[in-house]
Amino acid sequence: MPRIATIETGLYRIPLPLTLSDSTHGEIVAFELITCRIRDADGAEGVGYTYTVGRNGGAVADILKREIPPLVEGREADDTEAVWHHVWWGLHYGGRGGPAVLALSALDIALWDLKARRAKLPLYQLLGGFDARVPCYAGGIDLDLSVEALLKQTDGNLAKGFRAIKMKVGRSDLKSDVARVAAMRKHLGDGFPLMADANMKWTVEEAIRAARAFVPCDLTWLEEPIIPDDVAGHVRIMQAGCVPIEAGENLRSLWEFKNYIASGAVSYPEPDVTNCGGVSSFMKIARLAEAFNLPVTSHGAHDITVHLLAACPNRSYLEAHGFGLDTYIEHPLVLEDGKALAPARPGHGIGFDWEGAGEAFAIDDALLHARHSKGLDVEHG
Repeated sequence: MPRIATIETGLYRIPLPLTLSDSTHGEIVAFELITCRIRDADGAEGVGYTYTVGRNGGAVADILKREIPPLVEGREADDTEAVWHHVWWGLHYGGRGGPAVLALSALDIALWDLKARRAKLPLYQLLGGFDARVPCYAGGIDLDLSVEALLKQTDGNLAKGFRAIKMKVGRSDLKSDVARVAAMRKHLGDGFPLMADANMKWTVEEAIRAARAFVPCDLTWLEEPIIPDDVAGHVRIMQAGCVPIEAGENLRSLWEFKNYIASGAVSYPEPDVTNCGGVSSFMKIARLAEAFNLPVTSHGAHDITVHLLAACPNRSYLEAHGFGLDTYIEHPLVLEDGKALAPARPGHGIGFDWEGAGEAFAIDDALLHARHSKGLDVEHG
């Protein structure tokens, strides 16, 4: 087997075309993309990435640039499980989450991309394969939109081929949230899959009250009603709220998902491949959910995650995330009849436009904090 020869890290700040907002993160004007390019001794390359909502990208990139290479260079590139555990424990004392696991996620994605490319297989087939057509929903970041603008955005997503929609809730008054969800339900019609995301806004009692108020709107799920640390609180909401609960985008390991799933704290586990530990961890979480007869969904990174859910018999919906990379990749996600199609290209099939990525900077903290470019800024290491 070929050995890992080099790792190249990139840090990009990508301005959003419109300022987005939710109940917890506030206004989001840009997101950070951290890339990981691995080359083996034969010259083959795999690409991985992770992202932030605008902060801490430098910390993630620094771990990929400084801490991870000494742990992996010279190791067998195909030994994804061995590499994962070596890096996890190598970073464990100062990590176990946060930037460390985001960096590990990008590394692991790159290794799986490399493995699938060398096998000349699309990633979903290398992972076992189930169905390349994955149900997909549009994830709107739209808390501050007027009802009129919200419905207009929804019509745009319907025109793109989406047949399931998620909206934000968590406004300062529940009455406003209920009115907006009711307007969406009326607009979409009975039976149309509609989800709502509170982004951890409420206390347990507030979440139970909100969930009960949404019952007439027939939500597919209510996402992240409270902070992710409160497993017992999620159990109470599951028992008293009368609405399915989706959670997991802020969980960082298989073991955190185990605590949720085994406790009966979640209806739809929602790992994010870019922050839960990568492909290796995501697939274990999906299998754990399957053992508990739970459907698995996803958060973010839809261009990669379509492959993972295409390999899961218990897959639910793929989230087409608001932080898309369409402008910077060769082949954006393809939809047909409300389903995303896992590409047949080897690996995950994402081809970045590296040359068109924008002005390049050396790793320099002063530059990182000072720049406010309207384009796609990149740092290489």
